Amino acid sequence: MQSREQILAMLTTILVDEFEIDAGAITPEANLYKELDLDSIDAVDLVIKLQQLTGKKIKPDDFKSVRTINDVVNAIEGLVKD
Repeated sequence: MQSREQILAMLTTILVDEFEIDAGAITPEANLYKELDLDSIDAVDLVIKLQQLTGKKIKPDDFKSVRTINDVVNAIEGLVKD
């Protein structure tokens, strides 16, 4: 079972390594699209990376309402609990 802190650390690593986002910009409240400049293609890539790391299938619908880093952490937390 991963803690919220571990999920956030994993997410931060992906965003920094794969999307070249400044780690300092990654806060729970940061908006993926407005503040971190992700687009819909980036969001799909992010979902794929998260699936690989968690070993869980992520339904696109689960990510439709995701807007902030905290939303992503919540979504992953829900997945790994199942």
